[in-house]
Amino acid sequence: MIEKFGKTPELVDLEELKTWIIYEDEKIIAVNKPGWLVCHPSKNGPLSSLVGAMRELTHIETMHLVSRLDRETSGVVVFAKDKKSASKIQTAIESKIVGKTYLAILRGRLLGDYAVCQPLADDKNSNVAIKQIAAIDKGSAKPAETLFTPLRFSEKPEPLTLARVKIITGRKHQIRAHAEWINKAVVGDKIYGGDENIYLNFIENGMTREDMQKMLMPRQALHAWILDFSKIYPNLVIKAKIPQDFADFMLENNLGAAEEFDKQ
Repeated sequence: MIEKFGKTPELVDLEELKTWIIYEDEKIIAVNKPGWLVCHPSKNGPLSSLVGAMRELTHIETMHLVSRLDRETSGVVVFAKDKKSASKIQTAIESKIVGKTYLAILRGRLLGDYAVCQPLADDKNSNVAIKQIAAIDKGSAKPAETLFTPLRFSEKPEPLTLARVKIITGRKHQIRAHAEWINKAVVGDKIYGGDENIYLNFIENGMTREDMQKMLMPRQALHAWILDFSKIYPNLVIKAKIPQDFADFMLENNLGAAEEFDKQ
């Protein structure tokens, strides 16, 4: 697992990519992205990103990425095959009528449902340029709303909570920044997990075994589980199976079997 994390992660295998496709029709393709792959094209060639690999696989050059995830977040990513479909979906997302549900493993015990309505802004005091912060003084901060619901708990090796997370808005790093705000950082989060130097070291050297022990997982335990398009496409709800690394962590840390969620 650790070899996938570094400045130059492995390239996508097109045969394997076929198995990531979880939905396709004449308008869209949905993929269950693994938690080691960037979405947007990179300088390392088409097979170094999900967008590049999908274009290689489908030969659709005009494919539009209409939902995206951070590199280390797994789950549903959607491509539109034409400009009209892309515009329809993007408008729906911006209008907050596409339901977005995640699964996250949080450090600490979340005792009940928690709604965070804290605006987000760039963290000017951080050495990580992309880091966001839940702002008290709104200023230029953008509104953000996240709903956390605890599902399962574990006490070893430390208190952990498996949570369902629904986002009303779609800001950069929203779930991770809001989890930090309530002092329940996402397991494996190198930026918001308490020591951002782990992220800075990671960018230079990849994931070390020492830092992995601190993080518990080599990537953040965040999975884009369900995208609900039923308000614009009747009965279209796309669900991404929990990936193996996430499922293994659940079992190893007494958070139950992932298969139970796949049946829901």
